[in-house]
Amino acid sequence: MIDFLVTLRERNEPFYYYGLLCLMGAVLCLLLVRLAPLQVLGTSAWYKPFKFLLSTTIFVWSMGWFLHYLGPVRAVTWYTWVIIALFTIENLYVVVQAARGLTSHFNVSTPAYAAWWITMAIAAVGISVATAIIGFRFFSGSFPALPESYLWGIRAGLIVFIIFSMQGLTMGARLAHSVGGPDGSPGLPVVNWSKVYGDLRIAHFMGMHALQVLPFIGFYLLRTTRGILLVGILYAGITTAVFVQALMGKSIFSLFR
Repeated sequence: MIDFLVTLRERNEPFYYYGLLCLMGAVLCLLLVRLAPLQVLGTSAWYKPFKFLLSTTIFVWSMGWFLHYLGPVRAVTWYTWVIIALFTIENLYVVVQAARGLTSHFNVSTPAYAAWWITMAIAAVGISVATAIIGFRFFSGSFPALPESYLWGIRAGLIVFIIFSMQGLTMGARLAHSVGGPDGSPGLPVVNWSKVYGDLRIAHFMGMHALQVLPFIGFYLLRTTRGILLVGILYAGITTAVFVQALMGKSIFSLFR
């Protein structure tokens, strides 16, 4: 892990430090889960900023690692700082609302909250669009030094990430992540995914973390382009099935009862 962080700092210093800052924030939020009594929708108010800050760390560190392969081009610098700005907008509002014991997502109870919610949604879409633009370079460029299975793992991960990050618009349009019942129903610890109703966050989570899962498989477990493409298709298919299950108002955990 130390070697990874040292190399990451050399590859993309802004993403390294921003990810480190978000990681420290996530740890602080986890401590506040135990120390602060605030609750939102029946669970600690600090779980949401913990999840968002940790997810941000994973994302920027992953992209900081991958962007190195594009070389020292101006587009990488622009992308890095745009992503940092957009994530800061999202995370700052999530943290502030948690500290106030209020919801951040889908909160349109006042004009000010509605404006912030719209701003967050625009920032989230901006992250997806910016990643799609920079991600195109992984398809148009030549990378002879990278194993083909690893390269296609990055490409497949980017595709699935972009699709299912935009799937967040489904939740935004509904002003809820649960289908078939209200948000705040009994859920899994920490992630709070509903065990009673359909929950659109599960497919969102799976799709976004394809950006780590598929490159990892392509580098360490598979050595053929066909293999990683088949795994990518399977991963996308399972994630889509989980999304459809949620849209039907059925909890994925009902399959195991």
